[in-house]
Amino acid sequence: MEGVRRRDREGTRQRILDAARGLFAELGYDHVTMRLIAAEAGANIALINRYFGSKRELFAEVLAMQGRFPGVLDGPREELPRRLAEYVAERFRSDWASPVMTALNRSSASPEIHGIIRDRVNSAIMEPLAALLPGEDAQLRAAVATALITGTGTLRQLFTPEELGSPSHDAVVARLTRIFEVCLEV
Repeated sequence: MEGVRRRDREGTRQRILDAARGLFAELGYDHVTMRLIAAEAGANIALINRYFGSKRELFAEVLAMQGRFPGVLDGPREELPRRLAEYVAERFRSDWASPVMTALNRSSASPEIHGIIRDRVNSAIMEPLAALLPGEDAQLRAAVATALITGTGTLRQLFTPEELGSPSHDAVVARLTRIFEVCLEV
């Protein structure tokens, strides 16, 4: 009987996370209520509070679902600008938008969660990137690269590749590689 409860608990928790991720991406943090999440997940509001504590903590957990750049930061340092360029170009040209990044973009105006967003961007992008860079101003160079990476999500929400002249994937990668080389160099 205990195994069934555990699976129900885990299943309910996952349904809540999935519902919250979708709603935060669609509506943004300020327009999502706990009641709305509960209805979408088919769960009781009390369970949301038990599993996550608050809407703010639930949002933090949703952001944590988006991992670091798998494989992008791994590999030879001299190839990092190209790997970052390929990552950004793929996100820019893709019809698929990460629900977590969309939630982050749509929710960034909410002062209640600025700290959560800042901490997540720092831990998922800036700190790991800065750790790979030599020199005293590694944090600044990582911040500039992070601005380019995160800004792509906003641009992607506003414009389709066709509206920007339908550049080829190779052309986008080539230009972004040069930009990343400049912003990451010592």
